Amino acid sequence: MKKTYLLSALLLVSLVVLISGCMSADKDAGPLSYITNEKTAPEYDSVADEAVRQTSSGGAGTASVDRKTITTAEMSLEVDDVPAAIGQISEAARASGGYVSGSSVYAHTYDSGTWKDGYITVRVPEAQHPQFMDDIAKLGEVTSRSVTGQDVTEEYIDLTARLENLERQEKRLFDVLNMSVTVEEVLSVEKEIERVRGEIDSLTGRLTYLNDRVELSTINVRLTEPDRVAYSWGLKDAFTESARGFISMVNALIILTGYLMPIVILLAVFGGILIGVRRMVRR
Repeated sequence: MKKTYLLSALLLVSLVVLISGCMSADKDAGPLSYITNEKTAPEYDSVADEAVRQTSSGGAGTASVDRKTITTAEMSLEVDDVPAAIGQISEAARASGGYVSGSSVYAHTYDSGTWKDGYITVRVPEAQHPQFMDDIAKLGEVTSRSVTGQDVTEEYIDLTARLENLERQEKRLFDVLNMSVTVEEVLSVEKEIERVRGEIDSLTGRLTYLNDRVELSTINVRLTEPDRVAYSWGLKDAFTESARGFISMVNALIILTGYLMPIVILLAVFGGILIGVRRMVRR
């Protein structure tokens, strides 16, 4: 009897331990199962998508986005020699790793000499454009100076994301093309690939343009020379002015004669006809 009770007690203890272990396992598995089934945050498969997420979320994430800014500067300079100043600006642009995209010089002739002005547009690396403007400002007297920036970060991120999506779509289309069997299927898939490739080329071209505008700042410089028109009231100038006035009057008379000549001819013809009619009447 005692052995029966002892065996029953052992079985009861074993059953209790087994049930407790199962309950403990279920308890521990609950949170793990919940975490596994919980909806996780979406994974971003590209740098552009991550930048879009950071920009839209605001806060500290926005500060980490690499800003894309197009810088354009304007400057007006008064220099002693416009062609020489344009040459110096061109050399400075090439020395800084940039280039000249356009230049022009205009000459204006006066009685006392020639006065020139001109324009030059240069492209220099964005990081060097402040120092470049300070250097060319030393060539003369600065009459105006301004710098503007256009933020194209949002457009750049959008174009990058669209380009990556199109490239993935093109890759899938090539996979479909390899599985195509009939001629109609092949032609249909090739037509879609051609459309996607056209959009990829367009977006790539736009991104290349934005990168060029962002990496190289545009600087427009207007150059003028000091006013060199001088006035002299000597006897020589008086004779010169009188001779010019006489020549101008003769030119005016010649022009007036040219205008009046047809009228004189018509009057002469009309008078001759009138005289002839009178003679006929008298006879």
